[in-house]
Amino acid sequence: MQGFSSFLGLLYLAMLVLAVVALVMALLFRDDAYRAASKQNKGFWLIILGIAVAVNLLIPMLFLQLAGLVATIVFFVDVRPALRQVSGGGFGRKGGSSSDGPYGPYNGGR
Repeated sequence: MQGFSSFLGLLYLAMLVLAVVALVMALLFRDDAYRAASKQNKGFWLIILGIAVAVNLLIPMLFLQLAGLVATIVFFVDVRPALRQVSGGGFGRKGGSSSDGPYGPYNGGR
């Protein structure tokens, strides 16, 4: 039983880390990017992900933690890619297409 307990501890820690990372990413995107991507506003996602972090830290109920995990996964799978597309590729990139090479856009040999 002790091995199962340590496995659950690692699972809880992983859910907490994912929720914290999603919360930080939600903080880094601009508010207008959420509107441009036709997603809920920034405040909504900050509240939802903040609740997910708080539940993971304070309330050891698996059902509530799984609800927070679902919100975190939705942010990573649906919201974050849309925000990155609207924002021009993310935090560190300065725009450009995914087909851009080091010397300009790749046009397939045309």
